[in-house]
Amino acid sequence: MKVTVKYFGMIAELAGKTEELLEVPSGTSAIELKDRQVRRYQIQDPESVQLAVNQNLDNKVELNEGDEVAFLPPFAGG
Repeated sequence: MKVTVKYFGMIAELAGKTEELLEVPSGTSAIELKDRQVRRYQIQDPESVQLAVNQNLDNKVELNEGDEVAFLPPFAGG
């Protein structure tokens, strides 16, 4: 199945792109996708990266065809 992955901030810099369409096995969870992309792009502090699936900050979901997954860098307060 295909999902759209969007990268923001320093994650986009590491990936060298802001968006890509990925083919993932059916039944892939958001956490599994995060682990895969963290290894692929050598993200140094994966614990600080948040995921939003279809604009919801919930990474404990199974992905579906056509989902959008955003990799969000740490946010600064202010």
